[in-house]
Parts: sequence; structure tokens; C-alpha cells
Amino acid sequence: MSIITLTTDYGLKDHFVGSLKGKILSENPEVQIIDISHDIDPFNTAEASYIIGAAYLSFPKGTVHLIGVDIERNKENQHIAMQWNDHYFICADNGILSMLTQKIVPQKIVAINIHDRFPIEATDLDIFIQVASHLSRGGLLNVIGKEISSIKEATELQALVADDGNSIKGNIIYIDHFGNVVTNISKKQFLEISRGRPYEIVMSPKSIKTILPNYSAIATSDKYPIKTYEGEKLAIFNEAGFLEIAIFRSNPSKVGSANSLLGLNYRDVITIKFS
Repeated sequence: MSIITLTTDYGLKDHFVGSLKGKILSENPEVQIIDISHDIDPFNTAEASYIIGAAYLSFPKGTVHLIGVDIERNKENQHIAMQWNDHYFICADNGILSMLTQKIVPQKIVAINIHDRFPIEATDLDIFIQVASHLSRGGLLNVIGKEISSIKEATELQALVADDGNSIKGNIIYIDHFGNVVTNISKKQFLEISRGRPYEIVMSPKSIKTILPNYSAIATSDKYPIKTYEGEKLAIFNEAGFLEIAIFRSNPSKVGSANSLLGLNYRDVITIKFS
């Protein structure tokens, strides 16, 4: 059975998600539809990019990922479909896929050009649905678009290495359900630049000098129960491979989180300094 995943900023209050699923099933009744998230902040392409990058690998090869964030087609954003790491991605060319293409070269990218085959009242989402349904049935990319060699890069998704190689400057690109903040500094980039040197993660006015292998590694002494460490700040590389700043066993609604207690917010600068 083919799979189409959905990642949107539509929320669940309105009819949009249900209508989207209904239209997909009308085109391909045999497809399985999986929700990744419908709670992306409106028009937040960086957040959408992180979420899809963290989730796609959990699905079988050949899965079609429809990304409904900032999809309006205009003079700056064309519609694209990309085959990448044996998965398919459909979205507007607004930088969402650039976090993926930093890691692996795409197998094929096309600029979708089937818009004139549909009635004038057809929406951008209707086009995405047609493309997703086509690909879910094993259709080829060349049928729905013209091959292109590059896509728009989103500079906010790229952490920068200083000219002297002694620091990496990144930004917070996502805040999760627990209030943990995720940066665009990858483990791969950190290992390449650090070369075993001592380091300090600076998030003014506080800092962290150790990246832990997991959350519970914060408990460094056997003399105290793990509960003793609740509320302490820590850093890890999360499952998606990006630097995350957290409060151990945080609860945003009761005791606070990295977001609230450390004052860390979307797009804030995080710097790793090496010595």
C-alpha cells in the first residue's frame, strides 16, 4: 500500500485537514494517509523543514510527503516535487527542502507545470493533491514537471562556521512540545569543526560546556536520585542529529522549560566556541 504523509500549518480546528484527506482519497482510495503534523506555526518554513527532516526516515522508501506550508504559487515561489533518498517531497520552492539537500544530493527535482490542465478555480492544494496521487500510484516525476537542477536555499537553516574555525553560529529553528529548543547546528558539522577541542555553548547570558549522550546522563552522581537533577539545563544532539537545549524533565505548563526558563526563542542565536 502506498503512503502519503501530510505536514501543514492548517491546525485541526477548521475543516482544511479533513477536506485535504477526502480529496486525496477521492483520487486514490487505496492510499494510506499519515499525519506528521498540522501544528506548524503559520508560514514557518524553517519549522516545517525541521519536522519533515526529522520524520521522513521513519517511513518506507517511496513514501510521498505533501508539505502544505506557504504553498501559494507566485513570482518568487514555484511548485516543486523532489525525489530524495528514495522518498518524494511536494511543496513550494520556499526553502523548506534546503535542510535536506544540505545532507544528500537529490535524485531528481522538477518544477511542477501541470497547472494549466485544471480549471481556473483549482487551488494550489488541488495541484499538490494531483501530484501526490500521481506519485503514490508509481507515476514518474517527468510527467508532472520539468527537471531543474537547484532549489531555493533558506539561509536561516544554515549554521555558519567562523573564518578562523573557532566557532559555529546557529539559530533556534524549533521549539518542541516540552519547550526544548532545537538549533540548526548538526552533529556532523560539530564533529567536523571541533576536532576534539574543548568547547562552550553560549546562549547569552548562560552557557553549557558539555553535550550529553542523552537526557538522563545529566545525573552524574550515584549518590543522589535522578529526581534531584530535575530543572537543570543540558544539551544533547537529538534523534534528528541537531543540537538541542533542554531542561531536564521540563514541564512547560508547571515548572517551565528551556524556552521559558532560559529565555530562548525562535531564531535566537546559539554559538559554540572552541578553544
